[in-house]
This record gives sequence, structure tokens and C-alpha cells, in this order.
Amino acid sequence: MRIIVDNIADKIDRLAKTLGKRTPLEKDYISYENLRSDYESKANAEIRQLQHATKKDRIASLHGNADLNPDWRFNTLVNDADDVNEAISIAQSFIAAHDDPHWRNNSSHMMIFYGDYGRGKSHIAGAIAHELIEKYETSVLYRQLSSLLDMRFFSYDFNSKDSVGENFRRLQRDLLNVDLLILDEVCVNETMLKKNAQSWLGNLLRQRLVNHKNCILITNHELPDLEIALGKYCAESINEYDKYKVRFTGPSRREQLGPEAISSTPVHQYAGTPQNAGQTYSQSPAQSPTHSNYTNRPQGGYRPGQDLYK
Repeated sequence: MRIIVDNIADKIDRLAKTLGKRTPLEKDYISYENLRSDYESKANAEIRQLQHATKKDRIASLHGNADLNPDWRFNTLVNDADDVNEAISIAQSFIAAHDDPHWRNNSSHMMIFYGDYGRGKSHIAGAIAHELIEKYETSVLYRQLSSLLDMRFFSYDFNSKDSVGENFRRLQRDLLNVDLLILDEVCVNETMLKKNAQSWLGNLLRQRLVNHKNCILITNHELPDLEIALGKYCAESINEYDKYKVRFTGPSRREQLGPEAISSTPVHQYAGTPQNAGQTYSQSPAQSPTHSNYTNRPQGGYRPGQDLYK
């Protein structure tokens, strides 16, 4: 191409001399290679700018669809206790594992955050989700299990004139298809889910398992009690996942309602004989039905907790 350009330049030079015109200087000529390189550089810069803007829009959309608290970030978490530090370490390892396509595409993973109230379980789960969205454009959905079960219940009201049923069917598709499903408040205030709720949740978890989708479960139950509350079918579904279990212990970090600390041990009013009326007693964890001692349960057959908390 350089030879052709030079030949054209020579012809122009000779023609100019013949006509008595000024000979064009070499700097007046434009190299085709340089011109093409300039255009390609500008085009690539525009493409990169467009890709960046498009990615930013996708991430913003993923954040909006996830329904996460925007303040749930690692840099806003107070990590002044061993349980929180350990949870952050495991969470960061879980995030980093997404760099491995085989890990991401060939198995299903579940994190179980369990333990005391107000320790930052939901906060850390949300921080994981935010980081996965921004680093890997992972689709996320955060929901409280109780709200899902309520919505499912009202979706069967065929006389209803609102769109609850249609909304739940749309939500059901999202529950199945998002890359990461976060279920919070699992079995909160429940010693056992109803059978139809157990079946629905167990089916949801099994379908996500088949599709290699990940989950985070958040609960205040200890694992043996959680297994009872979920039922055998759900527990077996969970045991099929590659599990990461993190236990949170310690006092709640949430603000108390009044100046005096509220005890985490339930206090019950005793309604007995008149001479005992007004007395209170504290129910110990060992007496509570949600903290029952596993070793005292019937032996043989299916044993709750034998897999979930290994």
C-alpha cells in the first residue's frame, strides 16, 4: 500500500510541476494506515464507553430486582467479634469461588447462617449479594420465607379480584431462575412448617439444585431444630447441596426498645393459684420446644439433624 501511495504522490508532483503549481508537501498527504488506525481507536473507545454504560445499567437493574437493603455492605459491617469475623472470611471465600467456572456451573451451593438474633446474618448475606452482582452480574432475589408463604396462600383465592395469583406465579419463576436466592427468617417463630409449605419449599430447593442455582438460608434456629421445623423432605433437599454453615452467637447489636436491656430468655406470666398469680418464671433453652435436647428424642428411623449439621 505504501508503494501505491508513493506512486500517486509522484504523479501529483509531476503534474503540479507541469502546470506550474506548488508541489504539495509530504505532510499534506494522509496515510491510509494512520487514518484507519485513528478511526479504529475512536470506534473502540466508543464501544468501551457503551459497554461500560450498558454494564452499569445491567448492574443497576440487578440491584433493583434483588430487593436488597442498600446498606448491607462489608464496609458498613461492625466485625468486632469472632463469629462475625469467621462469617466474613467464609463469605469472601464463597465470593472468590465464583472465579472458577467449574465450581459455578457444575454444582449447587448453600450457605446456612444460623444463631442468635441481631448478629448481622442478613447484613452479611446482603453484602455477599451486592458484591456478586457487581463483580459477576449475578442475579439475586432476597425474600423472607414467611412473606412468600403468605403470598402463596392468598394466591389460591380464586374469587379475589386483585392480581395476587398472577404476581405469585411470576415470582415463582424468579425464585426458580435467579442465580442466588436468599431466604431470610426461615421458620421464624415456627416449631414446624405446615406439610404443604414443606412440600412447596422442598420442591423449590430441589428444582434449584438440578439447575445448579445457589441459596443462602438465614434462621434463628439451631440446626437440629431447623431440621425439625422444615420437615424431612426439605431437610433432605438441603442435604443434597454443598453446604457452608456459619453459626452466630452473642448478644443482639440492635437497639433496645428502652434503656434496660431486654433479656433473650423468654419470661412467662404464671397463671396459677391466686397466691402465685403475678409470679414470673424463665424458661430455660433446654425446656423450650424450639431448643429441645436432640439426645432425648426417639431413636431409630429418620434422625433429625444427622446430616444437616455434620
